[in-house]
Amino acid sequence: MNYLAHLHLGGQRPSQLLGSLYGDFVKGLLPGRFAPEIEAAIRLHRRIDAFTDAHPLIKRAVSRFPQGRRRYAGIVLDVFFDHCLGRDWERYADVPLDVFTGNVYRVLADEPELPERLALIAPRMAAQDWLGSYRDFEVVGDALAGISRRLSRPEGLAGAMQELRGLYQPLSEDFSEFYPQVQAFAQAALADGRDSTAGSTAPNNAT
Repeated sequence: MNYLAHLHLGGQRPSQLLGSLYGDFVKGLLPGRFAPEIEAAIRLHRRIDAFTDAHPLIKRAVSRFPQGRRRYAGIVLDVFFDHCLGRDWERYADVPLDVFTGNVYRVLADEPELPERLALIAPRMAAQDWLGSYRDFEVVGDALAGISRRLSRPEGLAGAMQELRGLYQPLSEDFSEFYPQVQAFAQAALADGRDSTAGSTAPNNAT
């Protein structure tokens, strides 16, 4: 999952939106580094990534790529699935995409202590509407080009867009089958978090 999907899955309170994004920018141990709700959202981000990586549908999607691409296929799928989510947003969300992304950009603008790399890109993310632009398939190529520049072997993503064009329909079907399952996983995790918080703050009536 990439930026848009994590933001959609991780809860809609400001701290949850921040933590959902921080998961791509913050590594290592968490306790005490951020507010508890932000840390909980980062942990959920990591759980969603683990759920996704281990899922049979994702393994099937990766197997659609040529053997030489599969080392980088997870990166390609992350970005392509954000395209699928943006394209089919109304199937999975209760508010319009522009309303959702506008709220995310406001939350980022109001936060004075973003992680360093996120602080650098957040203004461009908003000005260029990175999240909403995933609806356009050609933006996937731009995103992959940007990612490739941060890789130790940028050639690992060379030609990926051409492969995506050929795999567009089967990978779209993989997404439509997988996304409701990761939604259910995330919603259950959020509910568990609410229940455990309520339990920890409930009065102890035992005598």
